Amino acid sequence: MRHNIVLTIMSLLSILFMTIHGTQDIQSGVAPRGIVNMIGVLILAVWLYGTLVLAGRRSGYIIILLGNLFASVIPVIHFKGAGIAPYHDAFFVWTLLALGITAIFSVILSSRGLWSLRKRQQHS
Repeated sequence: MRHNIVLTIMSLLSILFMTIHGTQDIQSGVAPRGIVNMIGVLILAVWLYGTLVLAGRRSGYIIILLGNLFASVIPVIHFKGAGIAPYHDAFFVWTLLALGITAIFSVILSSRGLWSLRKRQQHS
């Protein structure tokens, strides 16, 4: 069960870095301001629910996997030139790096969790 604890921590960190990243994008004008951001809030709430309430279940692993797959693409998009402007500081770049690291690690751990569930069902 130690992997579930590590997965929960990594997924929570990814959610934290996503909120910081979203704040930086809105503040710098890369993302629009307004009620449209509530879509992101709802997505993060579902991701948080999957991480905390559905931990260790197939649905929790799937939610965590999908959230972190999406999060792992964000640094790639920004580092390809879509959204890193001269006025972005080192904290913005660090947030992208931290998001990429935690998201990829969470994808690996949630995939491993899904795989172990499948193995347990085959042995039953």
